[in-house]
Amino acid sequence: MPHDIQNSSDTIPNDEDKIQEARLWRDKGWTARVIKNDDDEGWAVAMIKDGEPEPALVGPWTMGRDKKNPKPLDNNAFSTLVKTASEVIRRHEQQLHATLHKSMMVATAEADYKIMLDIVPDEDDPYAWLSAQDANGTDLAKVRVAPNFKLNLQNANAWIADEFRRPE
Repeated sequence: MPHDIQNSSDTIPNDEDKIQEARLWRDKGWTARVIKNDDDEGWAVAMIKDGEPEPALVGPWTMGRDKKNPKPLDNNAFSTLVKTASEVIRRHEQQLHATLHKSMMVATAEADYKIMLDIVPDEDDPYAWLSAQDANGTDLAKVRVAPNFKLNLQNANAWIADEFRRPE
């Protein structure tokens, strides 16, 4: 596992803190740090977004021509690393959103409904909101439920049939 990946500054860098060194590059809200890879004889690069305690991305880094030292960072490599690390963060945020916010359409003989479950991952008291809208997007109901409430067709239909009363 790579070591020495924490951000070297306790403050958020600004444009005046731009660094362009062989093993440390800071620009555009990111820091790239080339580090020794403890898992093997090679090198790794850690991409740390300003203000974050952990790297968004740690990956292998190319050896230099001498086959001992790492290839120096440069503008093209840094730009590629920023793009890749940003994509990792974006995918993580999308996955988290999909885990915490679910919705489904339910058609009954009376009307069509959009049923939504929004989980609030509070450390001390997690909970979720179960809500319903009609086909026009008008809010019909919103009740607090357990964070492990299963939003599926059977539970949604039961909630609608029970006139949107809080499920047990």
